[in-house]
Amino acid sequence: MAMREIISSGNELAALAARDAGCKFFAGYPITPSSEVMHEMSDLMPEIGGVCIQMEDEIAGVAAAIGAGMAGVRTMTATSGPGISLKAENLGLAQMTEVPLVVVNVMRGGPSTGLPTRVSQGDVAQAKNPSHGDYKSITLCAGSLSECYTETVRAFNLADRFMQPVFVLLDETIGHMHGKAVLPTEEEVNKGIVPRKQFTGPAEEYFPYECEHDQPAVLNPMFKGYRYHFTGLHHDKKGFPTEEIETCRKLIQRLEDKVELHKDEIELNEEFFLDDAEIMIVAYGSVSLAAKEAIRHLRAEGIKAGLFRPITLWPSPQDRMRELASRIPKVLCVELNIGQYRDEVQRSTGRLDIAGLFKVNGRPISPYEIVNKVKEL
Repeated sequence: MAMREIISSGNELAALAARDAGCKFFAGYPITPSSEVMHEMSDLMPEIGGVCIQMEDEIAGVAAAIGAGMAGVRTMTATSGPGISLKAENLGLAQMTEVPLVVVNVMRGGPSTGLPTRVSQGDVAQAKNPSHGDYKSITLCAGSLSECYTETVRAFNLADRFMQPVFVLLDETIGHMHGKAVLPTEEEVNKGIVPRKQFTGPAEEYFPYECEHDQPAVLNPMFKGYRYHFTGLHHDKKGFPTEEIETCRKLIQRLEDKVELHKDEIELNEEFFLDDAEIMIVAYGSVSLAAKEAIRHLRAEGIKAGLFRPITLWPSPQDRMRELASRIPKVLCVELNIGQYRDEVQRSTGRLDIAGLFKVNGRPISPYEIVNKVKEL
């Protein structure tokens, strides 16, 4: 694969990835620590004939982005935790209407205003269920500068494949980190773009929500001659509201099954020194960088530690975590929250002895802290 080297920040690389992946519309509102994504998009979009709009607030930002998705355009918004809270209702609308959308969330401390300028991983649980109701969220988490780019590209492809919002989690450290990233070339990215499906038959035979039980809707771009209805209500095959029992059941089950039954297309993990590990560290985002450094120190001292890093957080890699936890004696979750993903590790593995190293004061976890915690175990 042809590669290139770029010196940039994580936030700026997410914006560059959006451009290279074919995004033509961005709408959002400045919020620390994600503002640089929008700043960069305001330069990149006009260069390719796209549009970047600063809306009046976060709610309007996601609403405009969803509108662009309805029109058939690859679209993105970016924000931080409080912005996701404001976007929640419209994110639920996008799940129900099956409109593809990429949402970059550069995490900071919370709840509420929290620690705006400090690092946190406090939005992991929120990303699983950003809105009420039954559906399966797709959430990716970058663990390096390069992945700020590659995971954003992957998010656009997944959004079009599964016809729903896809979240890309960065954290403040990764978003503001500045350094060298090794990326695929724009030409390589273009080769991997698969346009979302469209119906090409007679207009009178077009039913966007009439699809297999495990497949997404086929939404043709608006204003292109195919008429259908958008609603947040339960709807029939044409998109019109209905309360018919079986239609409602099949719709909601399909929103789950289209993701749950195709996890093999979504799941992506990294395993680092796990072949002979006696202690498995579970970490993601910027914390995984500290974990790798800690593992090198531990190995030098004869302690067999390894890392499991979920790159796809949701749906969680529960089968692989269960398999690894069945043979590795000790498991340690290291997170910049108070155990939001440890709950999932416990559920997935069936083990209640999962240790934790957590920090919620806005400061990063150092390799030294991880080394000491492992030695305690």
